[in-house]
Amino acid sequence: MMILFAALLAFLLLGACAYLQHPKFGAYPAGEHLEKIERSPHYANGSFHYPLDTPVLREGVGMGSIIAGNLLDKAASLRPSVPLPTVKTDLKALSLERDAIVWLGHSSYFVVFAGRRLLIDPVLSAYAAPVSFSTQAFAGTNLYTADDLPPIDVLLITHDHWDHLDYATVTALRDKVSQVLVPLGVGAHFERWGYPPEKIREADWYDSLSLDRSTTLHLIPARHYSGRLLTRNKTLWSGFVLASDRRRILFSGDTGYGPHFAEIAQRFGSFDLVALDMGQYDPRWPYIHMTPEDAAQAAEDLHAKVLLPAHVGRFTIARHAWNEPFERIRAASQTRPYTLLTPMIGQPLMLDDAKPVFAPWWEPDTTSSQSPISLNAPGASS
Repeated sequence: MMILFAALLAFLLLGACAYLQHPKFGAYPAGEHLEKIERSPHYANGSFHYPLDTPVLREGVGMGSIIAGNLLDKAASLRPSVPLPTVKTDLKALSLERDAIVWLGHSSYFVVFAGRRLLIDPVLSAYAAPVSFSTQAFAGTNLYTADDLPPIDVLLITHDHWDHLDYATVTALRDKVSQVLVPLGVGAHFERWGYPPEKIREADWYDSLSLDRSTTLHLIPARHYSGRLLTRNKTLWSGFVLASDRRRILFSGDTGYGPHFAEIAQRFGSFDLVALDMGQYDPRWPYIHMTPEDAAQAAEDLHAKVLLPAHVGRFTIARHAWNEPFERIRAASQTRPYTLLTPMIGQPLMLDDAKPVFAPWWEPDTTSSQSPISLNAPGASS
């Protein structure tokens, strides 16, 4: 029996080791790439760091207590009970003459900006995890495949967590992407996945990529962490500012609240639109994700004219009700100087619209099991 048990254990260990060699786990930087990382002011003692102490979990909280708490907690409405209402816009037909944002769910965005097509944190798979039975997308939100996307001028990735960097999606898009812009270290994943090094641009916080004399993409700080398995913070995480001679917009990426928002505003001034992390929050990890109330304050810190919710609406990672962030940000925004906009997944927001209006689609009387609405008119607005 002991021999059989030892053989079974050895077999399981070998299987696990073989599984962890799958390309989807990516690769960490080495050689010249690591030397570049080591010169970053945000890298010390083998890891990247936010300027303030940012533990992943609150003091006194461990993974064991999280697992036990989740098993005992009978949280309601973690997932919608019916497929979500959506709009399937023809992304290939959107005019390059009008700046537009199409939210693809969670933190994924298709953006037309200054005549270029940008794609941010695309996760088109039906799950956001190493295994298909974990972190499954809400019913009705699997609208798009790689075939639905036009050629992409720049693919932007905020960090290498599974719900932001999806192996299946980025490998399927490889031949459609002209350039990749990622935080330091994340390029190693792309090189392992067959992207040529000349397509990949790695950058530090406040570095930038100029697309032409009037259009620049900037990396900005975020209060978070990185890693695709057990190793943490070997790659950097960031948000992005898209700046042209017409407007400035910001995508925060995953982030807790911190002084970096005021610092960003000092560097760039006000923003026409910001998309801010306001979902998957939990008192057990208060430093790495914002609550809706935090996001409302961050939008004010950034002098934003328009706020979009991010990190919501497609996956359940925390224990709050799936639609709670929308209700809380609506309440928190009542007396704020910005305008809150809440488009459905796939519903285009044309940035030159004077007063776009979106229904509260997350409310029980507006969700339904209907098929997605198709929207094919180039440059159409909701």
